[in-house]
Amino acid sequence: MEERVDRQCQQRGRGGITCIDNRQMRTERAQMHIGPDIVAVMVGVAVEGPYSYRVPEGARVERGSIVAVPLGPRLILGVVWGKPKDNIAHNRLRDIAHVYEVPPLSEELLKLVDWVARYTLAAPGQVLRGVLRSPEALDAPRPVIAYRRTGHEPEKLTPARLRVLDTLMDDMAWPRPALIGASGVSASVIDGLERAGAVEKLEMPPPPVVLKPDPDGNPSKLSAEQNQALEQILALDAHAFGVALLDGVTGGGKTEVFFEAVADTLRAGRQALILLPEIALTNTFIDRFTKRFETRPAEWHSDMTPAQRAKVWRGVLDGTVRALVGARSALFLPFRELGLLVLDEEHDGAYKQSDGFTYHARDMAIVRANLAGARVILSSATPSVESRNNANQGRYAHVRLTSRFAEAAMPDVTAVDMRTDGPEKGEWIAPTLARAVFAALDRGEQALLFLNRRGYAPLTLCRACGHQYQCPDCSAWMVEHRFRGVLMCHHCGHEMRTPKSCGECGEVDSLVAVGPGVERVAEEAAARFPDARRVLLSTDMGSHAQLRERFAEIERGEYDLIIGTQLVSKGHHFEKLSVVGVLDADLGLAHGDPRAAEKTFQILTQVAGRAGRASRHGKAFLQTYHPDHPVMKAMVSGDREAFYAQELHARAAGGMPPFGRLAALIVSANEQQGAMTYARQLLSAAPMAEGVRLFGPADAPVAMIRGRHRVRLLAQSGRDFDLSGYMRFWLERAEKVRGDLKVQVDIDPMSFM
Repeated sequence: MEERVDRQCQQRGRGGITCIDNRQMRTERAQMHIGPDIVAVMVGVAVEGPYSYRVPEGARVERGSIVAVPLGPRLILGVVWGKPKDNIAHNRLRDIAHVYEVPPLSEELLKLVDWVARYTLAAPGQVLRGVLRSPEALDAPRPVIAYRRTGHEPEKLTPARLRVLDTLMDDMAWPRPALIGASGVSASVIDGLERAGAVEKLEMPPPPVVLKPDPDGNPSKLSAEQNQALEQILALDAHAFGVALLDGVTGGGKTEVFFEAVADTLRAGRQALILLPEIALTNTFIDRFTKRFETRPAEWHSDMTPAQRAKVWRGVLDGTVRALVGARSALFLPFRELGLLVLDEEHDGAYKQSDGFTYHARDMAIVRANLAGARVILSSATPSVESRNNANQGRYAHVRLTSRFAEAAMPDVTAVDMRTDGPEKGEWIAPTLARAVFAALDRGEQALLFLNRRGYAPLTLCRACGHQYQCPDCSAWMVEHRFRGVLMCHHCGHEMRTPKSCGECGEVDSLVAVGPGVERVAEEAAARFPDARRVLLSTDMGSHAQLRERFAEIERGEYDLIIGTQLVSKGHHFEKLSVVGVLDADLGLAHGDPRAAEKTFQILTQVAGRAGRASRHGKAFLQTYHPDHPVMKAMVSGDREAFYAQELHARAAGGMPPFGRLAALIVSANEQQGAMTYARQLLSAAPMAEGVRLFGPADAPVAMIRGRHRVRLLAQSGRDFDLSGYMRFWLERAEKVRGDLKVQVDIDPMSFM
C-alpha cells in the first residue's frame, strides 16, 4: 500500500494525487490575506470538487479552515481547499456565511481526503463528510458554571444553606452539579445564596475529555521475546513513516508490546490512534489501557452520544487528546500530531467499510501514516495474506512473537471427523467434544462452544408441503430466532412472527427447523450439561453495554459454559477457559470467495486460541467433514507457515491479491432486467487495456437485497496497474445511470456476495 502511495503521488494526471510540498503550501497560505478574496471550498456533500466563494471583509481564512457556506437554500459545512482554479467575477459568487474559530485541518488530512477519493472513486465531498462528523464540536465549548464562597454570611442561615457553605469551606470553586450532589440541596438553595451575596458564580473552562496518559505510569513487564519485538518496532523512526507487522500467536502479549510503542510515541510529543474491529472489544481493552497509562483513553465509536463525540473531535483537533481508541471511522479524525497508528486484529473484515464510500481502514491507515510521517503497527495472530506478503518482501518490518506469555502453552487442536465420529441424528455436538466439555466442567474450568451462525436455524420449512420461508425483499432464507419468536433476514433485517401454521398450505404445527444456529446449540447444551452455568453470546442477544457486562462476568468466572458466535473469537482473555469446540468448522469454506481459506483459517485460529491462555493446558476440537482440507491440516499440525506459503502460491498462480488487483461494480435496480441490461451496456463501454480481465455481468450470489436486484462485474489486473484510474475512465465514458439504477464501485473487494 505504501508503495502505491508513493507511486500515485508521482502519477500526476493518471489518477494519483498531486503532492504539494511544504514550501508551496506556505506560499499559498501567505497569499490568503484579509479582505475581499475568492477561495475554493470543498463542501461536505457528494460533489466532485470545490466551489468558489467570496471571503467576507474582515474575515481571515487559510487552507483547512472550516466554514459554513450557502449551497442552494441551505448552509453546508465545508473546508477551504485553496485558491480557485478558474477566475470568476465577484458579482457571481456568494459569501462564506461563517468561519469557525477552530484550528484549520492539517495538510495531511486534506491530502488524505483527496487520496481516498481518487483511490475509491468516491466524491471528495463525500469523504470530507466523514471528517466533519461532529458539527457540534465546531461551536465554542460551554463554560462550566461553578460557585465559590465570598466570605459574606447571609442573614437567614437554614440547614440547607449551611450544608452548602460547609461544602465550600475549602475556598475552592465547585461546579454546580457537583455542589448539588455533595450538599444534597436543590438548585434553588444555591441561587438563594447567590442573591444573598454569600456565594459568587464563576465561569470555568470545561475539563478535558480525558487526562493525558502517563507514558511512564505502569510499564508492562515484558518477556525477553517481547522486549526484542519492542526493540524492532522502536527501530522505526518515531518521526517518519514505517510499518511493522506484529505477528504473534494468540496469548503472546502483542497488546503489551504495542502499549510500550504508544508510550514511546507519547514521549515524543505525538498522538496515538488505536483501531479496534469490534465495539464489544472496547471495554476490556480500555481497562488494560487504563491500567498501563493510569487514565482512560478517548473513545470513538457508534455507541457515543453526539455530545461525547463533539468533545472528542474537538480534543483531537486542539491536541488535548493524546491517545484514542476507536472504530475504523476514527481514521478520519482531525489529528494534527499523529505519530502512531495501531490496528489490532488487522486481518479482521470489519475494517472494510461497505456503506457510503467503500474503503479498507487498514490500507487507508497506511496511506494516512505515509502522509503524516507516522509509524504503523499491524497486530494479529493471523495476519492477512496481503500483510504477510509485504512482510516477506521486506516492505514491512516483520516482528514475531512465537510463544505465549508466562507458563501458557498453545492449545492442542483435534479435527473431529463428522463422517465417522459425528453425533446422533438431531444432535450437533459430537461425542468426542461432549466428553472433553464434561471433563473441563468436572475440573472447575470453562468450555466454549463456537458456531459462526446467528439464530436457531438457517432454514425453516413446512414438512407437509415443503414450503421454505424466504425474505420478501432479499434472495435469502429467513433465519429462525426461537428465543425471540421471529423469523429474520440477516441481510435487510426484515422480521416476522414465527407462524403457527404454514403460510402456503395452512397445515398447523408443521414447520421444522433445518440446520443449526447458535441458539440451537445452546438448547442442546442445556439438555446435555444441565448443571453448567451457561451464557449465550451473539450480536443480536443484547446491546453493546449488555454484551460487555457478559464478558466481564465470564472473566470473573461466573459462567462455566460459553456458547457464542464470532463475537467471542478474538480479543478476550478467559483465564479458566481450557476447552474450545467449533461446530460446523467448514462453514466458511462453502462460499465462492477467493479468500475463503484465509478467512476460515483466521477465525478457527482465533477461536481455538481462546483456550489455555493462562497456565491451563488448552484443547480445541474442530468438527469437520473435510479433515484433509489444507486449512484443517494446518490447524491440527500448527504449521501456520505452511498454510501461508500454500495460500500465497495459490494467489500468485491466479493473479489474485496481493499479486494482482480486483475491482467490483455492483449494479442494482428495482427490476432484474433493468440491472442486467445496464450492466451489459457497462461491459460494452469498457475501455480496452492490456493486462485487464473483465468477468460478468452475472447475478450476485445474493441477487436481491432490500428489494433491489444486484448484478456484478469484476475487473482483474496486475499489481502495478492503476486500476482505480481505469475504473474512473470506464465509468466516465459509460452511459450515465438514470431512474432507479445505481452503481457501486468497490476497489479491493472483501466480500463477493
